Amino acid sequence: MTRKQPKTGPTQRQLRVAEEIRRTAHDILARANWREPLLMGATVTVTGVRISPDLHNCTLFVTPLGGEKEEEIVAALNLAKAYVRGELGHALNHLRVVPQIRFELDRSFDEAQHIDALLRSKAVMRDLKPRDEDESA
Repeated sequence: MTRKQPKTGPTQRQLRVAEEIRRTAHDILARANWREPLLMGATVTVTGVRISPDLHNCTLFVTPLGGEKEEEIVAALNLAKAYVRGELGHALNHLRVVPQIRFELDRSFDEAQHIDALLRSKAVMRDLKPRDEDESA
């Protein structure tokens, strides 16, 4: 009887390939000759990549600079993902299989701002204040 080991996160290979895809995809998006007018003037940053254990699928998390038309830009990138995947294949010719890609809007910055606002709220600040000596007695 064999027991499965609990998942501990991505392997070193997954992390290495994901980082290489992130850097390469960022370069591709920066120099691409887009046909889509929405993407022509857009500056998009690839903030992270999550790749499947078999390296066949990956999600590229992106943030359009300026914060305008984020959803539309991500939708346009998903329509152009075949072009980006083809360019990745040319650039990463040492990979046996070029993963299928999809783009998602990176919301981690919004979440961090929300948590920061919560930590700075009056209710939390009240709880963090030191108690007086006579109140604790």
